[in-house]
Amino acid sequence: MLINCVAYENGKRVADLDVEEISDYLKRPECFVWVALQDATPEELSRMKEEFNLHELAVEDARHGHQRPKLEEYGESLFVVMHLLELDNGESCLGEMHIFVGHNYVLSVRNRSQRHFLGVRKRCEQEPHLLKQGPAFVLYALMDAVVDRYFPIIDHLESELEEIEGRIFSKGAARANIERLYGLKRKVMVLKHAVAPLMEVAGKLSGSRGPAVCHNSRDYFRDVYDHLLRIDASIDTIRDTISTAIQVNLSIVAIEYNDVSKRLAAWGGIFAAATALAGIWGMNFEHMPELEWEYGYLVALLTICSACVVLYIRFKKAGWL
Repeated sequence: MLINCVAYENGKRVADLDVEEISDYLKRPECFVWVALQDATPEELSRMKEEFNLHELAVEDARHGHQRPKLEEYGESLFVVMHLLELDNGESCLGEMHIFVGHNYVLSVRNRSQRHFLGVRKRCEQEPHLLKQGPAFVLYALMDAVVDRYFPIIDHLESELEEIEGRIFSKGAARANIERLYGLKRKVMVLKHAVAPLMEVAGKLSGSRGPAVCHNSRDYFRDVYDHLLRIDASIDTIRDTISTAIQVNLSIVAIEYNDVSKRLAAWGGIFAAATALAGIWGMNFEHMPELEWEYGYLVALLTICSACVVLYIRFKKAGWL
């Protein structure tokens, strides 16, 4: 679906275009065209391929989707893939953005994402002195917007981790905590897979040997790279904390298991003593002490109960009960 198609000249918006008019404005020397698509159909991508003379392999990647974040150069044009992460009821939803960049065009294709990037276009148009840099600045603005959306996700993950940490020592919560920690670890890995390859992309674009089309905007891509470094460091910290929390919870599970074993062993010892005494007095012999005594039965019961009480007190003091 076509979101917008706009021509810019000397950093200023010239006209909103129909697809048929793109080729006319591409011929103008100081002009570039910025097209935004959402969930583009194969027919739309084929049409854009003809208008911008896009490379067949790049178009095929955009058509199939599910690509790793990357930067590919095809002559004087670039093809950039980024992951779009959104939170929906605490769950991470993964989308993609494919960006085609040439010296006189930018084509962005957003897939499986509900959040638009209209604010990026508005921001660029409010800074015409920067928009004069052309498609490279638009690529930077789009990358910066994608990376900025990672920060709220980091905050959400940290908040969720802090909540779990607050319940680590709650009695009987270890199993639920481990399940939540593994779910959180999966979310962190999704973010890691989006950030780590994108760092390579930003590093290439900000380097002295980066693509020629981005030479005038290297400082801006370096800023994106710095943001990604911060996010990556936060991800590593969260991962380490999750690993530690999992080990603590497993230790708590082992401690609780030992406590249960101690209680069972203590009660087993108490009942074993009662059983042993009852077995002795229950032997069916004719000549036994106190067998004919009037209070023999009562004394036997009191002896058994006393033994059980003594054992209970000892186990209680030892912390087994």
